[in-house]
Amino acid sequence: MKVAVITEGSTKHRNADVVAAAESLGLEVLNLGMKNEPDEPDLSYLETAFLSALVLNLKVVDFVLGGCGTGQGYMNAVLQFPGTACGLLLDPVDAFLFSQVNAGNCISFALNKGYGGVGGDINLKYMLKELFAHPYGQGYPEARREIQVAARRRLEKLSALSHRSMEEILDVMDPIVLHTALDFPGIRACVEAAPESSLKRKVLELSLIHI
Repeated sequence: MKVAVITEGSTKHRNADVVAAAESLGLEVLNLGMKNEPDEPDLSYLETAFLSALVLNLKVVDFVLGGCGTGQGYMNAVLQFPGTACGLLLDPVDAFLFSQVNAGNCISFALNKGYGGVGGDINLKYMLKELFAHPYGQGYPEARREIQVAARRRLEKLSALSHRSMEEILDVMDPIVLHTALDFPGIRACVEAAPESSLKRKVLELSLIHI
């Protein structure tokens, strides 16, 4: 599975922990967000949420690992976009239940609140282990499996009905958020590597515009 790790300004110092946790499970990691490097441009959870939705809709990755200080802002922001199903994970039980009941393609970590001076990196590894260790989207508990799977399919259809397309969103979204995200180092190369689509062509055109 190919996953993107996309961290924002207040949690850039946790980027290495998230990457290490994902790589420890043998996941192919595309590290697209802030990396706690000197002089890197700052991304807020608004930009990282947009980038998360973009790489999912471009089919660059299968899954996104994101978050913010509490996990709440990023989760709410990414859910404004089509093709995203995000959950907030605080412990391994959250991860297991999300994988079985919600079966989304994006998760939000609280990377400051409750992270602690020690143990936060271990909790990340256990959460990711529970997230990907079991057959995905089977429903839980067993007596409600069929109900949970059916509900998840209906939710996916509802999401498609209630969102604009990514291409429509690109036409009207805040230009500061749009170009802060698209101008971030490594993003254009990531888009160029995506499968061909009208969305890819539009993003590449927009990435050449500077405000």
